[in-house]
Amino acid sequence: MSSSPLPPAMLTAGRIAAWVLGGFLILLIAITAWVGVRGVLAYQHLSRIEAGIADASSALASEPAAAGATLARLASDASAAHDLTSDPVWHLAERTPWIGPQLSAFATVAAAGDTLLSEALLPLVTAAQDTSFDALKPVNGRIDTTGLSALAEPAQSAAAKSAEAAEQLGGINRVPLVGVVSRSVDKSTEVFNQAANGLDALSRATRLLPGLLGQNGERNYLVVVQNNAEWRSLGGIAGTAILLKTNEGAISLAGTESGTSLSSGIKNPVVDLPADVQGIYETRPARFFQNLTQIPDFTFDGPLAREMYRQRTGVDVNGVISLDPVVLSYLLKATGPVTLPDGETLSADNAVQMLLSDVYQRYKDPGAQDAFFAGATGAVFNAFLEGRGSTVSLFTGLATAADQRRVLMWSADPAEQDILEGSSVAGDLPITDGETARFGVYFNDGGGSKMSYYVKPEVSLAWDQCSPDDRNTSRQLSLRLSLANTAPADAATSLPTYVTANGAFGTAPGTATVVNNIYLPEGWELVSATTSDGTGFTTGSLKGRQVLTFGFSLLPQTSGDLTVVVRETSTAANAEAIVTPTADATINPTVEAECSVVPNATLG
Repeated sequence: MSSSPLPPAMLTAGRIAAWVLGGFLILLIAITAWVGVRGVLAYQHLSRIEAGIADASSALASEPAAAGATLARLASDASAAHDLTSDPVWHLAERTPWIGPQLSAFATVAAAGDTLLSEALLPLVTAAQDTSFDALKPVNGRIDTTGLSALAEPAQSAAAKSAEAAEQLGGINRVPLVGVVSRSVDKSTEVFNQAANGLDALSRATRLLPGLLGQNGERNYLVVVQNNAEWRSLGGIAGTAILLKTNEGAISLAGTESGTSLSSGIKNPVVDLPADVQGIYETRPARFFQNLTQIPDFTFDGPLAREMYRQRTGVDVNGVISLDPVVLSYLLKATGPVTLPDGETLSADNAVQMLLSDVYQRYKDPGAQDAFFAGATGAVFNAFLEGRGSTVSLFTGLATAADQRRVLMWSADPAEQDILEGSSVAGDLPITDGETARFGVYFNDGGGSKMSYYVKPEVSLAWDQCSPDDRNTSRQLSLRLSLANTAPADAATSLPTYVTANGAFGTAPGTATVVNNIYLPEGWELVSATTSDGTGFTTGSLKGRQVLTFGFSLLPQTSGDLTVVVRETSTAANAEAIVTPTADATINPTVEAECSVVPNATLG
């Protein structure tokens, strides 16, 4: 039995369909080949950038003027990679399932790299041809600010372009990415964010430092050294105050006071604190110089310190700077060891332990302790003013300290304060936005002791759901805090009475009493708050942020935990906790958690 022949019309339609299908396959193969070849070439360019970025970073850190040739080569590779991944055929391929998001992410990395290298770093280095970091090293106690002033405009432009590049990478949807593309995007994002932060800091510094160094006339600054052995929200008690004078680049130390001496005789608050501040901290920050940084907002603490210092000394300062012994250890990495007035050697390795622990073993008299602390701080500053050590190492240490919120600054000049605004150095309260939900986790010693030196915090964040479809639905975010008292079991008798407070404020010797203030992300609702010992908490608010206050009394070799859960309908894909900087430099005071496949992050 033979089959019936197909009608001519059907034969024609079949041939047309076959031609169309064949043409489509040929076009698909052509597009695949085109994209494949260009992708391989672009990958080669990006690989050369990845291989050379370390050398470029080293050159930028050591001698910006000498980095031009290296950056020019990398910029050429970045431009070529961008060109190869931005033609119409590539954009067409980006619309295909599965492979499309990989190609789109690849192209975005190439475009962002072109922006960072060609439009940010290369023009900045070109402008810095006559600038050397060594020119910024103090000579006979004076810093020449000419080079900084010349870099202000190009640094500002570079900061804007680098922020644009980082924002490009931040807009990539990570969910469909796989393998090497996913890893490359993560690595590139980290590098680009570091570049953006570094250039932002450089931009602010080039605009601020000439004025701060007295380019337009003499300036007075109050330098507050916090003592992390007795916690306050921003680090520790304000133990030492140094008057710093600048004039046409010349820097000098004009006087030192202890926090105790600045607090003596004050019976009433030096200013009227707002009701919301008093609701959490009472009037202590305005009555005791040591308690200035209880309020975790240096835009408030700076003016308060200035007023308290003015009332006690009659000196009206132009600004307030805060740092801690960890910052001094970073400076000592650059300057090398210094000899103290008592003949002891202070180095980067022993500074924190000597200033926050050993001093109490060595000196029983608080006045002698204050003198030792002031002498050590002065010795480190004098080594810097003598121009000792590596300028690059100095800048690196200060940058690390700023990132860790160990260096804070407030300026009485509104224009300068505007430049500081939004930076980690400004030390303001955490701000929650549409991208990131931010907690504040702040510790205050509640026993009048120096036991905070022995307490180790661990903070972690976790999202309950992170599917892309859940980003604009009600989601929960959990914060967990664990505090461990690592003091020896016999701390009550083995540690100095000045360290344990010897029960002077109602706390048993060896016990660490910690008052924890948890600032919730703005606009987020509290779901629950629990502690390991079942104790409750009090609530308050500060500048529109709900504040939970918990108290822990930790015997030696014990710990306490608390968990706070909040929720909100939010598009935020990231979470952060800004934590009190401690004596342990290995603990990063910023905890982060991305709402992704693995939605956890831990500090500890």
